Amino acid sequence: MKNATIFYSMVSAYIKASYAHNYIFGYTYKGNVYMTIAPADIIPTVCTQDTASRGGGYSVRFKPNKRQKEILMTAYPTTLICSETYFNEQHNSLKYNKGEIFEKLVTEYYNQEWNKDNVPFTKDGDITINNVAYQIKYEKGTFCNEKSLVGLT
Repeated sequence: MKNATIFYSMVSAYIKASYAHNYIFGYTYKGNVYMTIAPADIIPTVCTQDTASRGGGYSVRFKPNKRQKEILMTAYPTTLICSETYFNEQHNSLKYNKGEIFEKLVTEYYNQEWNKDNVPFTKDGDITINNVAYQIKYEKGTFCNEKSLVGLT
């Protein structure tokens, strides 16, 4: 069960510390993979509180249910990226996790070259489009955990 005080405090701290305030959310829906571009204020609506791994406390995770996906699709610009079959083929044939595969596909969609990096969310976005930085999150992706937020705000 979500503790609203902890969850909203974590989301607020994350948004305050984040370099990017625009997001590209990726998710499957009816056999396809979509991306939706949305501002930071949607995070509490489409994310959930979860337990972080490796002693990180609670986490804010993008694990949208059907209703949350439909909110994203109807409220914000949404683009079909590929079929779920193609996405899974890419995931199975490359050495990257699903979040990295999605980031790669989005970057290529915008005709940019993708390189895996570990730039902290406080320093830059995952992609810059028309001089605007975006963080990219795919289903089950973690925004932050309690441990990562300590000392940031």
